[in-house]
Amino acid sequence: MKAVILAAGEGVRLQPITSTRPKHLIKVGGKPILEYCLNAVRNAGIDEALIVVHYMEEAIREYFGDVKKIGLKIDYAKQEAMIGTGNAVSVAEPHVSEDFLLVNGDLLFSAEAVKNVIDMHNKEKPAATMAVVPVENPEDYGIIELEQEKRIKRIVEKPNRQEAPTNLANAGIYTLSIEIFDKIKKTSTSARGEWEITDAISQLSKEERTVLAVAISRDEWADTGRPWNLLEANHWALTRMGHKVRGLIEDGAHLIGPVTVAETARIRSGVYIEGPAFIDENSDIGPNCYIRPYTSIGRKVRVGNACEIKNSIIMDKAHIGHLSYVGDSIIGEHCNLGAGTVTANYRLDAGTIKMLVKDKVVDSGRTKLGVVLGDNVKAGINTLFNPGVKVGVNSWIGPNVVVYRDVPANAIVVLKQNLEEKKMSS
Repeated sequence: MKAVILAAGEGVRLQPITSTRPKHLIKVGGKPILEYCLNAVRNAGIDEALIVVHYMEEAIREYFGDVKKIGLKIDYAKQEAMIGTGNAVSVAEPHVSEDFLLVNGDLLFSAEAVKNVIDMHNKEKPAATMAVVPVENPEDYGIIELEQEKRIKRIVEKPNRQEAPTNLANAGIYTLSIEIFDKIKKTSTSARGEWEITDAISQLSKEERTVLAVAISRDEWADTGRPWNLLEANHWALTRMGHKVRGLIEDGAHLIGPVTVAETARIRSGVYIEGPAFIDENSDIGPNCYIRPYTSIGRKVRVGNACEIKNSIIMDKAHIGHLSYVGDSIIGEHCNLGAGTVTANYRLDAGTIKMLVKDKVVDSGRTKLGVVLGDNVKAGINTLFNPGVKVGVNSWIGPNVVVYRDVPANAIVVLKQNLEEKKMSS
């Protein structure tokens, strides 16, 4: 069986992180999301994958190549226009001749989840089989209504919470017969003007073709649709990875719990790291820093003296100046935070933190959420970022500025002061 991996999307909801990379190459726990996806497919027993690409496709092709770099033979197909998942799947038609696995390449899931879907499909021989997962916010997903315990009756896209028939969401893992291609051709565009794969699957169900659901547990699956989901995905990855300490650990440094330190990384004296945590190659931490659980630090990162970092993703070649605090945040590549920078991650009223996503204010549901900085952001000394703020790529924030709302890309924000100068009395 061949796997078809959907990796064409732009990931607009993840901007500014996706302004400079496809969402599938965002790293959590030191590896791109798409690599976790491919590893799960391989570990489920599949040895050949077709990756459907579009946005920044060359970056994906360059990273993974076409050889068995991770134990899979990889081919590529381009979706020429971004007009829905159904259209993306149709691109694979010339490349498959029998039942195939379909997965969304921007999700994290276990190999066991994939195996369960394949095993059910091979046993029951339906027209389609898909994984479903319980979620707390059904209004954000395609929700599955079942009959006879495992047969799919209908798929309701993003229903109002009160009208959701269940809390079982489409998990983005399918095994499909080639009959699906004919159904895609017979579907019409959705309200968003796109051809959706779920509409084609619903058509199978309406024609009384058997479509089955396989329930997977919530801890086998992680979404990455919104910025704060990346922190949850990082949590998922760090919890499951095998940790090893290989780098230089100076006397007086303390590593507690599961921690990975890459071979060329340096942990200076006085650093205290609580795992799970990940420190990648050529990074230099300390002295006297506190790295708290669920933190991933990328390659060639410098964290200066007396910094604290908690539950965050620090991307490659970022610099966190001394005496800074970064909490529940995502810091893009080549960012430079001046000494004393603070990312606030908690509201005074202890309420949940909202973030602007695709020009819409969205409640994250989290009481702890810091900032999202695109690549090449520079912050002067003593900059303070309020919770839920995003800063676009290449922007500069001057010293002592309190950033309380989003900053667009390529902007300069400085504090205007009214200074008064007087002569000293004699």
